[in-house]
Amino acid sequence: MGTAVRRPARWQRLDVTVRDLPFALLLFAMSLIPAFHRHGTQLGGVPERPFDALAALAAVLECLPLALRRRWPSVCLVLVPLGFAIDQFGGYRLVAGTALPVALMSAGAHLDRYRRVTALALTVAYVPLALALHRYGTEPVDEFLTFYLVLAFAWGFGAWMRATRAAEADRRIRVAEESRSTERARIAKELHDVVTHHVTAMIVQAEAARYLTAAPDRLDGALSSVTDTGRRAVSDLRHLLDLLDPGHGAGAREPSAGRIRGLVEQARRAGQDVDFSEEGAAAESAGSADLVAYRVVQEALTNALKYAQGSRVSVLVRHGGGEIAVAVGTDGSGGRAEVPAGSGRGLAGLRERVGVLGGEFSAEPGPDGGFVVRARIPSGSMQ
Repeated sequence: MGTAVRRPARWQRLDVTVRDLPFALLLFAMSLIPAFHRHGTQLGGVPERPFDALAALAAVLECLPLALRRRWPSVCLVLVPLGFAIDQFGGYRLVAGTALPVALMSAGAHLDRYRRVTALALTVAYVPLALALHRYGTEPVDEFLTFYLVLAFAWGFGAWMRATRAAEADRRIRVAEESRSTERARIAKELHDVVTHHVTAMIVQAEAARYLTAAPDRLDGALSSVTDTGRRAVSDLRHLLDLLDPGHGAGAREPSAGRIRGLVEQARRAGQDVDFSEEGAAAESAGSADLVAYRVVQEALTNALKYAQGSRVSVLVRHGGGEIAVAVGTDGSGGRAEVPAGSGRGLAGLRERVGVLGGEFSAEPGPDGGFVVRARIPSGSMQ
């Protein structure tokens, strides 16, 4: 099995001329076999002649240039028709005459420059060839027209192959660009979630430390919180970079709903009054729902620190019914009731994340003047 897999790969690494050479040699060898003489293409009805040195030259010109049909299709288009003309005027009717439509099909597929000019030149060159063969032969005019249509079809088929190949290449480029854009957007969301949350907490903690200069013990605790938050930010950024470069370090971990309690503790250390409750048992395999639930709570707590500092915040996480339900709300006692100001990237990103999993998301002013973020995220077997 390993040898069978390696051989095609080794063959594909060979130059395209080497890969096209066997067909050219096979057609040439068939043209030399007496049993195949006078069984090839006949155009014009020129009297038959026995195989001689000129016939061998015609076979060489028709067959061997096929090895160049993809590397240098223009060279192939010059030599093969020349050999075909010698073949027909000599009355040899070689099997090598099959090379002409093959050369035209390859040119239609692989010729890059002057394609229309080349097609026109070949048509113009065919006219005197047909007239001369008609003069010296016995074939009716419609035979020449039919043969021309066969050649035109061969060129057209090659052109269709070229267009199909180009369309596939464009499609792959578009898919790659869309994948890169999606990945950039995902990275931007992750960076926003990680950096904004930790940096906001550090700012709030540092601001609070300014008022604790008269209480060294409390000041030391506040500065320790800033240090811990900074270390967590560096750790989360490291894990995010590991996601971008999996070969750099060990397996990168994703935050999950089970780490939400750590977010709550961090917000409390930053001075936010947070009530946390969790109901039900988490599913053994919640998939992406775990990460999305974590990000919802992280973004909501970050906004509470920024826009509702001093308000009481409630965090509720409920597992069950094949979903994770999250609700984070402020009571409006220390902040504003309007939608948090800013770039809007955070809430919009959360709405998109939840929507991708088929869940529901809302962020709106609460009845008591605060602000409430809710999400229902399918998980487990129902995801």
